[in-house]
Amino acid sequence: MALNRRSFIRYSSLAAVAGVAGTHHVFGSTKIRPTKGNGKGLSLSFVPYELQLNHVFTLANSSRKTTPDVLTRLEIDGVAGYGEASMPPYLGESIESVTRFLSMLDLSRFSDPFQMDDILQYVDSVMPGNTAAKASVDIALHDLVGKLLNQPWYKIWGYNAANTPNTSFTIGIDTPEVVRLKVAEAAPYKILKVKLGMNTDREMIETIRSVTDKPLCVDVNQGWTDRVKALETIHWLKENGVVFVEQPMPKAAIDDMAWLTQHSPLPTIADEALQRLPDVIKAHGVYSGINIKLMKCTGMREAHEMLTLAQSLDMKIMIGCMTETSCAVSAAAQLAPKADWADLDGNLLIANNPYTGMQVVDGKVTLIDQPGIGLNVMKNVF
Repeated sequence: MALNRRSFIRYSSLAAVAGVAGTHHVFGSTKIRPTKGNGKGLSLSFVPYELQLNHVFTLANSSRKTTPDVLTRLEIDGVAGYGEASMPPYLGESIESVTRFLSMLDLSRFSDPFQMDDILQYVDSVMPGNTAAKASVDIALHDLVGKLLNQPWYKIWGYNAANTPNTSFTIGIDTPEVVRLKVAEAAPYKILKVKLGMNTDREMIETIRSVTDKPLCVDVNQGWTDRVKALETIHWLKENGVVFVEQPMPKAAIDDMAWLTQHSPLPTIADEALQRLPDVIKAHGVYSGINIKLMKCTGMREAHEMLTLAQSLDMKIMIGCMTETSCAVSAAAQLAPKADWADLDGNLLIANNPYTGMQVVDGKVTLIDQPGIGLNVMKNVF
């Protein structure tokens, strides 16, 4: 069922008496569980799904070949929205913690999906933390409501799809031979994001510069601890075509980070130092901008609030992602028209994406004119 803006109020009243029967499904040996309740409201199902990376992904402090994920489905009256919780190690969440949190929710108490504030405030109140788990519900709810309104969220927010930036493509820390291979694979992309923070930083940049002159951005993942050396490196990076530096120093080194930003010839972007809405104010004056990620901030609702606040503070905006399917990446992309930079390649780094959605066309984030988050299901795991 698809609704226009004028008819959604009528739908909301009808939904109060509509029943949705919850059923148990099986994915392999894992039960896909609906939310508990009497079946008269929203019905939430979820299933674990391990993301398989195309390459070993190495950061300043870790390496991995897979990322745990939980896919969600939120339904009412035969209309379904999709979400996900991706859990890189540093978030501190796991498949066990996410499924435990989702099992605690009783979304059947809500018969009107347009009461988004009430629903998401309830989800946020159930337990502290669990931001990826909360994001999985938030994304599914936005997808559902967008489908009921028959509009994509970038249009609901009044954004112009033509204003999206190019997305960067991530080059993880590796040997020079593998780095050159990754750069060749990234040929369709117009800006590369290079992971730094180890003793191979200059070698990484020099290796990439030996095969391409594309603009670069770098993500240090808190890997630098000496602000003077950090500043020297940033000057060198600028000479080598780098456009900004993400999270160069530990998030707790606030004074050093503020000093570095004040003296840096390149913008500095907060990532690990920024999670939810109150952190935007804390980052102001310490960083030049922020990297908004749905898995850290509980989803699209709070991400939109963070973007609006950061813009009012004249901070740079980056829309980022974790290793994710096209579900969460397409959700984040709805905000891309208001971003200075985008790092929305998480779905491009995995081999078992069950969805399609936001596209990268000639390096540019390209939104799909479809309701909700613009998602197509290629492999039904529910």
